[in-house]
Amino acid sequence: MNPSSSSSIGINGSDDNTSIRRNSNRPKYSRFTQQELPACKPILTPKWVISVFLLVGVVFIPIGLVSLLASRDVVEIVDRYDVECVPQNSRNDKVGYITNGNQDDKICVRSLTVPKKMKQPIYVYYQLENFYQNHRRYVKSRSDQQLKSKNKFDDTGSCDPEDKVNGKPIVPCGLIAWSLFNDTYSFSTNKGNKSLVVNKKGIAWKSDRDHKFGKDVFPSNFQSGPLIGGGNLTNVSLSEQEDLIVWMRTAALPTFRKLYGKIEVDLVAGEVINVTLENNYNTYSFDGKKKLVLSTTSWIGGKNDFLGIAYLTVGGLCFFLALAFMIVYLVKPRQLGDPTYLSWNRNPGGN
Repeated sequence: MNPSSSSSIGINGSDDNTSIRRNSNRPKYSRFTQQELPACKPILTPKWVISVFLLVGVVFIPIGLVSLLASRDVVEIVDRYDVECVPQNSRNDKVGYITNGNQDDKICVRSLTVPKKMKQPIYVYYQLENFYQNHRRYVKSRSDQQLKSKNKFDDTGSCDPEDKVNGKPIVPCGLIAWSLFNDTYSFSTNKGNKSLVVNKKGIAWKSDRDHKFGKDVFPSNFQSGPLIGGGNLTNVSLSEQEDLIVWMRTAALPTFRKLYGKIEVDLVAGEVINVTLENNYNTYSFDGKKKLVLSTTSWIGGKNDFLGIAYLTVGGLCFFLALAFMIVYLVKPRQLGDPTYLSWNRNPGGN
């Protein structure tokens, strides 16, 4: 054999091996990449399992009881009025009733009885059901730049179809603002027909008022199109129109409540509240529901039994499992195996 040819073969083979090593995806050896760093590997013995379940039960059950009692302390009055406030002769054509221009037909008086003492502040909410504010097109139909600055009054590119009217930009534009809730409520008590003032200041988030709605932005051409969606706006800056700011913070679920105002006097048990409302908002086109809600709060917030029930359920389940495992462990104990068999790099028995 020719020595030069064997030499070239050897050189080529060496180059191939070098190339294979260079192109290998195998990482460089380290204790980290090979998962050889020191680690905690707890062994779940019966004593540990029983102790953990017992601890969770002991902690969760009191938290659940306290949360549930706090929720039960909240006094809440809920009144659905969208059906009862439609005249009897118009109930076969509710859409026609709500879209006619006769405001006198929209006045409705409701009576609410206070079940137990309600301490101020009493929050007034309107609740809508089957209203999908989280629809993609609805959520995108707004202009945050226009809401913040008067220099962006013509920034209506994302507001279609409520972007312009007669070639002029609408401020605020978009479907969210266009569909502004416009039912109104006024309250009085049966004691001397005393009026209850509803404070509508401070109902919106401070961050929204200060940073999302400009003090120099005023409504323009709003609700001037052929189709009126909801309420109108007064000629003050958007940062002062808290009804709009509350409405523009869209809800994630089709059933939601939004803050209308606050009643800042106490109401005693058995007191009758007379509510004079204007039933203006059209929920009949999509089979929606409207409710008026009066509610107090506690340290946990509004009325919400779910949190307390969830804590009680988890805590009770863990306590039951702890007792069950304890009985099994005491009645029929099982000897633990040699834990050294759990490690691949040690000899059985530690030898």
